[in-house]
Parts: sequence; C-alpha cells; structure tokens
Amino acid sequence: MKKLQHKSATSRRSRSRSTKRPVALITGASAGIGVELARAFARHGHELVLVARRKRRLAALAAEIEATGCVTPLILALDLARADAVATISKALASHGLEPQYIVNNAGFGLLGPAVALDRAEQLEMIDLNVRALTELSLTFVDSLRRHRGGILNVASVASFLPSPGMAVYYATKAYVLFFSEALHRELKPQGVRVTALCPGPVETEFQARAGIRAGAIPHFLARSAGRVADEGYRGLMAGRRLVVPGKLNKVVTLLPRILPRALVLKLTESRQAGRR
Repeated sequence: MKKLQHKSATSRRSRSRSTKRPVALITGASAGIGVELARAFARHGHELVLVARRKRRLAALAAEIEATGCVTPLILALDLARADAVATISKALASHGLEPQYIVNNAGFGLLGPAVALDRAEQLEMIDLNVRALTELSLTFVDSLRRHRGGILNVASVASFLPSPGMAVYYATKAYVLFFSEALHRELKPQGVRVTALCPGPVETEFQARAGIRAGAIPHFLARSAGRVADEGYRGLMAGRRLVVPGKLNKVVTLLPRILPRALVLKLTESRQAGRR
C-alpha cells in the first residue's frame, strides 16, 4: 500500500513539471510600447512570442531580435478581438513546445469623441480587445506562470484613474485594467505569480493617430518615450510591484481624483479631450 501511495505521489509531481520551454508572450508587439517591451524582454534573455495583426512588422522585429544573438521569436499574426484568439494562441504554443512564463497584455486602442457619436461596433471591439482579451489571457495560463514563477504585465494608463467625457469607453476600459490587475496581484502573489499594472502617461506612438488625436496634442512635459516606459514596466514586473506609473508628473495626475471634486475632474478631462481634436 505504501509503495502504491509513493508511486501516486511521484506521478503527481511528474505531471506538475513541464518539458515545454518558458516564454514571454507579448501582445500588441508591432508598434510603440509593445515593440520596446519585446526589446526589453529580449535584452534580459527571455525567449519571446510576439502577437499582433501586422505580420510584416512582427517578422521585422523578430529578425532584429534574432540579429542580436537571441532566440528567434515565434510570431503569431492574429486579431485578439476575435473570440477564438486565445484558443488559437494556446494551440500554437503547444505545437511549438512552449508555454508562458510571462504574459504582457499591451494590445489595445482608444477612440476620441463623444460615446454616442462614435461607431458603436468599433467601441465594442475596443472593449473586446482592451478588456475581454486581456482578461482571458491573464487567466488562461496561470498554471504555467505558477510553474515558472513568472508574472503578468498589464498595460493600463494614467487614464485608469480618471473618468473622461470625450473618451468615455477608452478611459473606462483602462480603469478596468488597473482594478483587475491590482486585485489579481493580491490573489496570485501567494502563489508566486507577479502581476503589475503599467500606467504610462502620454507616449508618442501610433495610438494617437488610431484614436483620432491630432498631431502635436501631447503635452511634452508629460510625454515619455516608449523605450523608457517599457524599461520601467519590465523592472517593475521583475520586482513584483503592483503598480508602475512612469514619470513624477504623471504620478501627480493620478492623485487628482483623490483631491479634486469629481465634477471638476470631469470638467477638466472633457476640456482636455476637446483640445485634442
């Protein structure tokens, strides 16, 4: 009987181990902060899986990373807003003998304008990408994150702290990302899994053009380069920090809802969005 019990325990331990290679899976890796996050993880020796819609850009980034002597990243060109996107990623990883040690949820977009005036289908797609896909990716691979003592980096925004007429749905999705990430940080920390919310302020990337924000609308005193944001996010994740807000002035912005009346915050953010059109 004791032999059978010992054999059963050994079998359970062997099942808990994995022969798959650990990787950092990065979404939205074809531009902006996503590209810089891929470079940051590659510099620190992580094997990568890069996910975005634009295959040519992913291939160019993979070639660049390979040229530095790193393992060639696996690229997956797909739209994360699709309902089957995470299942597709899971199958691709399994077929290549890979599993996530780190998940970096960077993919997302915003739209500038009154919610009732913007295209409703496009706004629902924004929710699918910014919220649903991020949530599914964060929860699907927890077992492998636990095995490899890894973590999740969710890219939120200083917008997470504010309501904003003129970008109502986008700001609401980023508030979800922040609160979800902070709660998940608390839940998974005892299991050895780090969860960090990265909340950058303005960063000059393709985000502005996609959102319909006019060129030059970013205040330079708040702006930070995508490279600096990615480096701070990487360091924060590895240190197990719950929240990373790059830049002292951006940290001040996140305090405004705590010290100003809500009506005034709404008025200020509405005025700000009107000036970006």
